[in-house]
Amino acid sequence: MKTIRAAIVGYGNIGKYTLEALQASEDFEIAGIVRRHGAEDKPAELAQYKVVKDITELGDVDVAILATPSRSCEEYAKKIVALGINTVDSFDIHTDIADYRNRMMPICQEHKAVSVIAAGWDPGSDSVVRTLLEALAPKGLSYTNFGPGMSMGHSVCVRSKEGVKNALSMTIPLGEGIHRRMVYVELEDGAKLEEVTKAIKTDPYFANDETHVFAVPSVDAVRDMGHGVHMVRKGVSGATQNQRFSFDMSINNPALTAQVLVSVARATMRRSPGCYTMIEIPVIDLLPGDRDQLIRHLV
Repeated sequence: MKTIRAAIVGYGNIGKYTLEALQASEDFEIAGIVRRHGAEDKPAELAQYKVVKDITELGDVDVAILATPSRSCEEYAKKIVALGINTVDSFDIHTDIADYRNRMMPICQEHKAVSVIAAGWDPGSDSVVRTLLEALAPKGLSYTNFGPGMSMGHSVCVRSKEGVKNALSMTIPLGEGIHRRMVYVELEDGAKLEEVTKAIKTDPYFANDETHVFAVPSVDAVRDMGHGVHMVRKGVSGATQNQRFSFDMSINNPALTAQVLVSVARATMRRSPGCYTMIEIPVIDLLPGDRDQLIRHLV
């Protein structure tokens, strides 16, 4: 099998774990890392890799893994897909995913490239589990309960607010898919907690959840990248009632997100041009190796 040349776009928490996941994957070659400041202040762990400001400086790239905030994913995806390069991102604003997919579809088809969006663990791998559970019990109810743990997307959102120096958003499950957001902020000098709180609570990331905001002297003192999910579906198979399914996991948030991104980057090489979500991708395409051997091993 041809080695897949992958570029990492962005080098925050997810970018760092993506590098580790690529290093552990024998079917990938790291083409380089795209950072806003290029090779300026290049971290020691990137010494052996090309670090640039623009992906066009990396030569041939098969797939770009977008380790960027959700609100910048579409901008990067459109530019990179226009170069004929596949993209994968972990866009996590659930209500915007379908529209994002529809906007990307004609661009991908025009430039004969593949883009897989919302490929984290939720949305992403949890979406695949939800789809399977609904197929097993077509009539019924599903509940996805997150946490307790750090939400990267929500934390990034808070850090973008005026007056916020650093932030941590914790997700606390209340049951039946309802959550509380506990937000801890380090404020810039002169910033007012009341104004920051208003900006956070009116943002779409938080508007539909109970949200509490607290000022702390140090976010690092309370940061924990652990997270988790408990998913339940109770429903009907055919005409038989009381089918119940449960799925649990406890995870390091950015590490799992990165692993999903790398697995999905592999799958882009097996898709026809277009924009996809993870529920549209055969799960076998996420794995390296010979398909016949995988079937013998897993089925």
